[in-house]
Formats: sequence, structure tokens, C-alpha cells
Amino acid sequence: MASLLSFNTILYEVRIIFVLDRIYRELRNLCHAPSVTIQKQKLFPMDDVEIFENYLKTMNVVPKTRIPFYCGWVRKFLRLELRNQELSDQDKLMKWSDTVGRYKGIEDWKVEQAEEAVKIYLGWRAADSTKDRPESNDHHSELLTAGEVLEKTKELIRLRHYSYRTEGTYLGWIERYIRYGRDHKASLRDRETLKAFLTYLAVNRKVSKSTQSQAFNALLFLFREVLKIDVSDMGKVVRAKRGPKIPVVLTEDEVRRLFKHTNKSSILMLKIIYGGGLRISELTRLRVQDVDFDQHLICVRGGKGDVDRTTLLPLHIVTPLKAHLAAVRSIHEGDIAMGFGDVYLPEAMARKYSKAAKEWHWQYVFPSRNLSVDPRSGKTRRHHISDKAVQCAMSTAVKKAGIEKSATVHSLRHSFATHMLMYGVNIRQVQEYLGHKNVETTMIYTHVIRDMSNDPRSPLDVLEGAKTCNV
Repeated sequence: MASLLSFNTILYEVRIIFVLDRIYRELRNLCHAPSVTIQKQKLFPMDDVEIFENYLKTMNVVPKTRIPFYCGWVRKFLRLELRNQELSDQDKLMKWSDTVGRYKGIEDWKVEQAEEAVKIYLGWRAADSTKDRPESNDHHSELLTAGEVLEKTKELIRLRHYSYRTEGTYLGWIERYIRYGRDHKASLRDRETLKAFLTYLAVNRKVSKSTQSQAFNALLFLFREVLKIDVSDMGKVVRAKRGPKIPVVLTEDEVRRLFKHTNKSSILMLKIIYGGGLRISELTRLRVQDVDFDQHLICVRGGKGDVDRTTLLPLHIVTPLKAHLAAVRSIHEGDIAMGFGDVYLPEAMARKYSKAAKEWHWQYVFPSRNLSVDPRSGKTRRHHISDKAVQCAMSTAVKKAGIEKSATVHSLRHSFATHMLMYGVNIRQVQEYLGHKNVETTMIYTHVIRDMSNDPRSPLDVLEGAKTCNV
């Protein structure tokens, strides 16, 4: 009996301890409840949706029948926002658009509706000063490692749909800047470090003006978009200087010799560049639909400055170009037979026309020899020929032709402009063919014309009528 009483006493004491522990936990949670609630309201603003819904109904922003759908999109957006708190509203909207665009089988009007719903919500949220919004963490970027900085930069570049080449260039300069900061034990967030790096490029590395500008643009993106630091006032930075340079232009005879020594697989590409004044990137990205045989025009899409234009398709290459396209088409049909055959398309285009990637008119005029894996999407495709292949063909032809000039592929574009002006074509027309924004850029070729067209002679030779030197 005594043992039973002792057991009940112990059990009673255990229950009391359990109850006291539970009361203690409840009191502790109650003490911390306000801060926790505020944090949840900041990080999980699902209550905003109900207020936002009332706002839509009151202000008649959208038809009442669409309000439930708009609120549904906003709820999905808020769940995505939880994983991207460090992004700005603009970046969140871009990521949201990309995410919705990848929904399987989603229609375009639904994508537009989702974007519009979130735009209205973000505008309403930014204008609502009564809400307690989380402040941006200015010290967040200090905690980022070099790898995280590069990964964050890559993500933001792709959100803005920059080209793959721009992505590689920006990441390369940011890596150099990070190494410079480590070697000099300087903070990457300090604007003085940025100034010192740009000065180092100009003074120590002796880079050209264009190279320094390229580095500055990459680091400007790093500071503004990734680190969220304003660098509008850069103060004194030693800038690389470049005086006026005259472009390298080939004479008509040199162009003939060049084509004579170009191999058969590359001569068509060089002739198109010279015949239409294309840049090398514009040539490699040409698609079948960009060649108009009826009007003898080449449509350059997304050129420098993301501007479209048309230029000349030389009559001389119409027949060989058609034969080349016939060979390319047989390659494309073989890729389709093997289960491949799709080509890169802009994301919006690929989403809107899911089967367009395999259609013939979207294929590249000058495809690569081999299939390759797209570094962004991971899909196996036949990309266009690389710029390096064209550059190597040009370099080899220049050496074989015995041309004693530092001629590159771009020299053919310079030669196109110069020869057109020599033939009497209006400079404004040449400007349109080249895609120059200002005619002043095209005016540089007028200096070359004077050098090529006028044969300077000594006044003594003119006086004596001499053509050779006979002392």
C-alpha cells in the first residue's frame, strides 16, 4: 500500500512538472509572439491578398469576373517571392514571368494575365505606405562569397535576357575584379577599389579604351544590380585614351586576291560580309528566312543596339547560296530523323510556337558541323558556326594572298562601306546598310576615300612632268 502511494506521488509530481514545462513554453512563445508575428507578416504577406482583393473591387481596376484569377496569380507569386527575398521588385517580376512562361501547356493570354496581376499588386504594395515592409539588407552582399556573387550575377543576367556572350564577358571581368581585390586585400564593395581597378587597367595593363569601357560596364552591373551600391560619382579615374584611328580597308585588287586564296567552305561567308557589310556576329546568326532572294536583300535581325535593318544580297552569290542552303537542308532533315533538329529561339517565341524550332525557315544559314549542348537550357542542338572559324579562314586567306595589312573579318565591312562611297552611293544609304546610329560614324570612310582615290604627287614631279625618279 505504501509503495502504491509512493508511485502515485511520483506520477503526480511528474504531471506537475510536465504542466509547468508546458506553461513555461506557452509563456515564452507568448513573450516572443509580437516579433514573430511581425516577421511572418513581412516574410509571408498572404494577408495582403485579401486587402488587395478589396482594392481591386473598390477601385474597379479590372473586371470583377477576373478578380479571383488575379488574386490567385498573386498568391502563387508570393510563394515564389519567399525564395527570392533579396531581389528587387523588378527582378522578382522578371523571374515571375520566366517561371509562369515555363508552365507546361500554358496559353499566352494567361501568361499576360499573370504578369499584369503581379504588376498591379507590386504597384499597389509600393504605394501603400501604411504597411510595415521589410527593409533591404544592405549588409547582405558583404556575406556573399565570390562564388555566390558570380552565381547571383549569372542569374540576374539571364533574367534580363542578355546574350550568352555578354554573360561570359561580364562574369570574366567580375572574376578579374575579385582576384584584384584579394591580391590587394581591398573590399569589393568599396568604390575606391573599383576606381583603383579601372586605373590599374589603363596604367599598368595598358588596355584600350574599348576594353576599359567593357570592364566598367560589367562592374557597373555588379555594383548596381548585385551589390545594390550606387556608383554614379566615380570621381577621378584614369581613362584609357585612344586617338582617331583610320580603319583597315582593302583595295579591290586585294579583295580579289583574298577570295582567290580562300577555301571553298569559307568563301561564301566572306563574300556575304563584303557584299553586304555585315558584322561577323550578324553573319553567323543569319537564319534561312532572313535571306530574300526575290528582292536581293538580307535582313539583319537584332544587330548592334538590338536594331533590325536590311542590306544588299549580291547577285553574284545567289546561285552558290541556294546550293549551300540545299546542303544545309539535307543536314537538318538528318538531324530530325535522329530526334534532334530544333534550333535556339527566343524564349517568348519558343513558348508561343512550340514547334517552330524544327521548322526549316528558322534554321541557321551557316550551322555548326556538330551537335552541341546548349549551356543554358541543356538541350542538344545544332548551333550556328562559331566566329572563330570565320576569323581563322580570313587569317589564312590574308597570309596566302600576301596582303601586308592587319586585315581582319571586320576589314571586309570597312571595305564594303569605302567602295560603296567610291562608287557614288549616298552616304546616308551606306549608313543604313551598315546600321550606324549616327552619320558621323560613317563619315570616317570619307577620309579613307581621299587616301585611296587621290594619288599625291610632289610639286616637282608635276612641274617637270616626271613619273619616275631619274637623278
